[in-house]
Parts: sequence; structure tokens; C-alpha cells
Amino acid sequence: MSASGGTKAIVAALAANLAIAVAKFVAFLFSGSSSMLAESVHSLADSGNQALLLLGGKKAKREATPQHPFGYGRERYIYAFLVSIVLFSVGGMFALYEGYEKIKHPHELTNWYWPVGVLVFAIIAETFSFRTAIKESNVLRGKRSWKEFVRHAKAPELPVVLLEDLGALVGLILALGGVGLALLTGDSVWDGIGTLCIGILLILIALVLAAETKSLLLGESAGVEETQKIETALVDGDTVTRIIHMRTLHLGPEELLVAAKIAVRHEETATEIAAAINAAESRIREAVPIARVIYLEPDIYSETEAAKGPDPEATPGGPTPSDAGH
Repeated sequence: MSASGGTKAIVAALAANLAIAVAKFVAFLFSGSSSMLAESVHSLADSGNQALLLLGGKKAKREATPQHPFGYGRERYIYAFLVSIVLFSVGGMFALYEGYEKIKHPHELTNWYWPVGVLVFAIIAETFSFRTAIKESNVLRGKRSWKEFVRHAKAPELPVVLLEDLGALVGLILALGGVGLALLTGDSVWDGIGTLCIGILLILIALVLAAETKSLLLGESAGVEETQKIETALVDGDTVTRIIHMRTLHLGPEELLVAAKIAVRHEETATEIAAAINAAESRIREAVPIARVIYLEPDIYSETEAAKGPDPEATPGGPTPSDAGH
């Protein structure tokens, strides 16, 4: 992922959400709309989420230490997972509670033009933020569908901002619908129903984000395209004749670990094998620059061992298929 692109989308979303949160809270004070209160808390939670993403990106840049020899790249996954928790608890659960209270104890909306005006402003601001996230994501998305992009992206920031902005826009429409129906019918229960819908929406988005970031935290392999490039780069047909088995693991969005057992010719000397391994590592790094940590183990390929089939630790006779994506 382009770090600058992800940061640009996060900053745009943060600026929009801070302005919207203030406007929504002012509208709540003047109108008493529960939808406005739920939406102001939602925007405030989103602002905190963007701050978490920026903090995670900064912490992930720390140098490796003896205690953490593979670095801190996964900090970005941890903070993205925290975003889903905040969105669920602060945004979704609060909106459900506020909607329930509004339905149970309805009261008439006052100064209706405040919530309507603020919602229109918020829709415009969120559209700008969403447009920025879409533009930055398109650089990386390629020909993949949006669903595939969200599910298979190794960098969590852009998918998180995309889903947050989408949820914010839909939530604003729901809030506008709740306020509008309350004004048209004279029954403020509709305002509470709109708030409940916002809460359900935020919880669903939070669950999707939690599932995706959990997969990243557990550790994902390289994508199909990267795996194919690594396999092609490994085998030179001279000293390295085949891949016996291979494993890849993302240590962070932009750092990949590659571990493979490779078949070499039995007549090669240790010096020749060492040179072949060094050459293979150089080819891998050239083909896939994010392959930062590479471990290659030379071995002699055996048809007899290969005929025994795969075992829990390796797949003799060929590379392990990459389980790319979530």
C-alpha cells in the first residue's frame, strides 16, 4: 500500500469527521434530536479511529529490537482492530441505547432546521472524504472488485476508512430520514427508529472490520500474484531445480517473510549452493521488494519422499499453494 495514499485518506476523513461532530452536537443542543446525538458520537468515534490509524502507522515504523526481531509492522493491524472495537462499542451500542430511550420516552423536536441543515452539510463533507478514500484505493485496487479489495488488502487503513465513510454516509441518510419522518408525522418515535438503524449499521460494519483485521493479526500469506513471482524467482533451473515446499507470512503490510525448502543438485559443493541461495534471495527481492526476510533451506529432492504425500509441516514435491486473502 502507498503509505502516503493511506495517510491522505485518513487525514481527509479526520478533518471531515471533526467538523461534522461539532456541527452535529450543536444541532442536538438546539433540536433535542436523538439521531443528532447518536450521529455526533458516531463522528467523534470515527475521529478517534482515524487518530488510532495514524498512531498505528507511526508505531509500525520503529526499528526491530532483540525482543521484537521482526519489527513492529503488525502494529497497524492491532490499531485497525481497535478501530472495530471502538466503532462497535462507542458508535453502535450508544446509538442502540439512545434510539431505545427515544422510542420509550419520545419528545417533540424543536428548531428542526438545525438538524436538517447540519445533516446536509455532513453529507457534503462525508462525500468529499469518501471520494478521497475511493481515489486513493483505486490506485491499488486494480481490476479487483470492491469486495475483493476490502477482503484481500494487506494494508488495513484504506479498507477501514472506506467502510467508515460508507457507514457514515448511509448513517446520515438514515438520520435525515428519521428526522424528516418525525417532522412530517409529528411523531418523534421515527427519530428514535432512525437512531436504532444507525446503531445496527455501525455494529455490522464493526463486525466486518473485526473479522478482516483478525485474519491479518493471525498472519496471512502473500497474495497469489506475489507468490507466483517468488516461485518463478526461486528456481533457476541450474542449481535450484525445484521448490520442495514454501511458506510466506506478512510481518506487516509492507514486509513479507519467505521460508522455503529448495531442491539442489547433489553434486554441487557447499560454496556453489551458498552462492545459489544468495542469488535466489536477490532475485526474490527484485521480483517482490516487500520480501524483506528470506530463509532458504537446501535439500536433495527425493521421488520416494514425494510419493508419500503431504505432511502437516510440508508439501514434498512442490510448492505449498498460497492461501491468499482472508
